[in-house]
Amino acid sequence: MAGKVKWVTDIEKSVLINNFEKREWIQVTENEDWNFYWMSIQTIRNVFSVDTGYRLSDDQVVNHFPNHYELTRKDLMIKNIKRYRKELEKEGSPLAEKDENGKYLYLDFVPVTFMLPADYNLFVEEFRKNPSNTWIMKPCGKAQGKGIFLINKLSQIKKWSRDSRTSSFVAASSGKEAYVISLYIDNPLLIGGKKFDLRLYVLVTTYRPLKCYMYKLGFCRFCTVKYTPSTSELDNMFVHLTNVAIQKHGDDYNHVHGGKWTVGNLRLYLESTRGKEVTSRVFDQIHWIVVQSLKAVAPVMNNDKHCFECYGYDIIIDDKLKPWLIEVNASPSLTSSTANDRILKYNLINDTLNIVTPNGEIPDCRWNCSTPREALGNYQVLYDEEQAQSENVDRDLRSRSGQSVGSKGTKGSASVRPPAATWK
Repeated sequence: MAGKVKWVTDIEKSVLINNFEKREWIQVTENEDWNFYWMSIQTIRNVFSVDTGYRLSDDQVVNHFPNHYELTRKDLMIKNIKRYRKELEKEGSPLAEKDENGKYLYLDFVPVTFMLPADYNLFVEEFRKNPSNTWIMKPCGKAQGKGIFLINKLSQIKKWSRDSRTSSFVAASSGKEAYVISLYIDNPLLIGGKKFDLRLYVLVTTYRPLKCYMYKLGFCRFCTVKYTPSTSELDNMFVHLTNVAIQKHGDDYNHVHGGKWTVGNLRLYLESTRGKEVTSRVFDQIHWIVVQSLKAVAPVMNNDKHCFECYGYDIIIDDKLKPWLIEVNASPSLTSSTANDRILKYNLINDTLNIVTPNGEIPDCRWNCSTPREALGNYQVLYDEEQAQSENVDRDLRSRSGQSVGSKGTKGSASVRPPAATWK
């Protein structure tokens, strides 16, 4: 009995609990000795808080990094990506190269975004350059499409800030709700006339050195109503927001497939309509975006050895087949909307546990273990900084003279998996 993992969770989801029980782990309460705690983001605050927090021992593992919000809060993610670009620019890194219009060639993967109210004047300046653009307003700390709306006139923002002044529209520093406003991608790639986004799962086991895995079985989430950029439909969230929490209330929501497609189906669709090479490039770009976003937050992330995290990445592909990072979720939903969904999420948890608790044994944070390929399940290593550094020493030297785009991409940034040229 002594050798069994003791688990606790404050998230009552069967896909989690069934996985723990399958391993014959022992359920305990949070006040007892535990080895594995799958907790909500509210609980993680307490575990690592200065006042109530306690010291984790070497045989304890939790499923969030203490300050995951550096990546998973909409405003902080943008702030960190902007800082990362500036730092690379200062270093003279080829990754921060710009085109003649001042756009980043390799790091332009988030829509133009401002924090409100802090950047209001900067936003107005940008708005006036292209007054016909549509913008999307999002509260920084909410999920599932809550509080989101679209605007295309400055008067709408003024009215909103007046209406909100007494409640939520306050500076982020006060700890209350801040908002981000982003240029709305009004030319999304459509399938069957409908807008969709991608939900991809990325597991991070350490930030320094960075090691991350991409789950192969992500999915697309479709809107239930055909897309139109028409301003008359700006308020119709069934046209614009792919969140299942919103779409499931639509008249046309299908409870069998839940408006979802597997990433595999998307790949087949793109290969048949656009060709294999173009499709591979799209997925390469998505992988590049994930790695760069993680590198952007790695320096500020509290890289606690007791932590791992499975993120839900939301990506939109536009009609030019350019992928955009929309946001990253710290607690991607474990609720199943369909039978297939349930299987996917059960397997996601199973494969995650196989990596973070090798062989289902009591964790030991002092031991830096590498998971054998056959134990990865549907995960694939996306980036392994330690391995990249040891393998790329000679390539790094070559890249300093910066010949081709391929060699630029390898400057401490290429994944060790695909050939260097795939990392633009």
